[in-house]
Amino acid sequence: MRSAYHNEPFLDFSDDSVNQQYDSALAQAEANLGQHYPLVIGGAKIRTERSHSSVNPARKRQVIGTVSQADTALAEQAVQAAALAFESWKNTDPNERARYLYKAAALMRRRKFEFSALLTLEAGKTRAEADADTAEAIDFMEFYAREMQRLSDPQPLIPHDEEENHLYYIPLGVGIVIPPWNFPLAIMAGMTSAALVSGNTVVLKPASATPIIAAKFVELLEEVSLPPGVVNYVPGPGHEIGDFLVDHPLTRFISFTGSRDVGLRIQERAAKIQPGQQWIKRVIAEMGGKDAIIVDEHADLELAADAITASAFGFSGQKCSACSRAIVHEQVYASVLQKVVERSKKLVVGNPAYAKVQVGPVIDESAYRKILEYVEIGKQEGKLVLGGFPGDPEGYFIQPTIFADVDRAARISQEEIFGPVVAFTKAGSFEEALAMANQTDYGLTGAVFSNNRAHLELARQQFHVGNLYFNRKCTGALVGVHPFGGFNMSGTDSKAGGRDYLLLFTQAKLVSERF
Repeated sequence: MRSAYHNEPFLDFSDDSVNQQYDSALAQAEANLGQHYPLVIGGAKIRTERSHSSVNPARKRQVIGTVSQADTALAEQAVQAAALAFESWKNTDPNERARYLYKAAALMRRRKFEFSALLTLEAGKTRAEADADTAEAIDFMEFYAREMQRLSDPQPLIPHDEEENHLYYIPLGVGIVIPPWNFPLAIMAGMTSAALVSGNTVVLKPASATPIIAAKFVELLEEVSLPPGVVNYVPGPGHEIGDFLVDHPLTRFISFTGSRDVGLRIQERAAKIQPGQQWIKRVIAEMGGKDAIIVDEHADLELAADAITASAFGFSGQKCSACSRAIVHEQVYASVLQKVVERSKKLVVGNPAYAKVQVGPVIDESAYRKILEYVEIGKQEGKLVLGGFPGDPEGYFIQPTIFADVDRAARISQEEIFGPVVAFTKAGSFEEALAMANQTDYGLTGAVFSNNRAHLELARQQFHVGNLYFNRKCTGALVGVHPFGGFNMSGTDSKAGGRDYLLLFTQAKLVSERF
């Protein structure tokens, strides 16, 4: 019997010995840079002539490694390998499937520093952010393994005197997993683990900015002897193999986390029936947010300022849950704005390999240019009170940026920037603040700071987001504690890390036998 689930504890970086271990892990990771990672299809390593280089966003001339690139012929091979493996994997006992995840989680726990150091180098994550990413990956594997075992137990049904009835949750088939670069270990491992422990097989197309981390995870699955073909590692250009994999008639589901535009394109293409297709494809999508923190006139302003700063600038604002809008009651607006500016000025921006750095780079040049374009838009739409300029040209650094007096309908209030930019908007009442918060196409996370119980209850009813937090930051969801996923254009309402998530990767089969 497995012990009760609990979240993986975070490392204490106030402890010098922890930082020394992290320094050693970084040195070891840097010593191993520059390796090549082939495709993995049906257990076979395939090296292609075409390759892609992954670079350190904090030191953009430093190559983390190279990965082979699949074309449509190799993508076809991967789907066929997954389809072949599914014929045996679907019949593997759910408890056995769970044990693969337990073993992988145990190995990752022992190598926490190794995986986190790679996250620092390839994704530009500070030590605390990288550790949280690795801990969440462990959590997903542990949680989903237990959930599959729970779903494999006899399911409660209303008894019938003349029949014996059983409900089973059976797998779907071949799934395409398309993870994001911002949580390149946690979300990638979570999406993949949920699919495989449910009895499905996977074609994993990693994010182009962070393919090495995904390759290391696939190596971990090989180390625990996951059967060949259950997970196939197929990096490649999205415009070339992405549509092909989504359209394939053997594709049963697509699990995607990323931008709204790409997610909607996947939804549209998956809805079209292809020749030879025997099912309606399922799309499990999380597509970002435009998240707001509301500060009421009756609130702990110090706590609110801490939360806005952490939620807006943690991982340089590159979280779908990040606070990109601060909606503050007019009576405390000036005070909260001043407090956030003061805190943000003290943030240390730089190479996240250094222990004291709190804000690292953005992921790549495309993101860098897009964010700076939004900064220029913001200068026309509000008052720039902090930042608004690049940092060290060695990497893709942008200073934490705050705009004040921004209209609720402004572009920087409505469009997802995905960078270290937050817009402050003044509200005349709590009801107006709620209306402003809901005035967006998204509905992922939000937070309310208030000591007025009536206002908190009103927000509980009317703040239309999938994850709503009271008197705490709007980032930092924990697996099993805060099932994560949003409404509207934020996705398909799936709740990663929740008790109903594996239902999205399974189908219920009822067997009834008359006595």
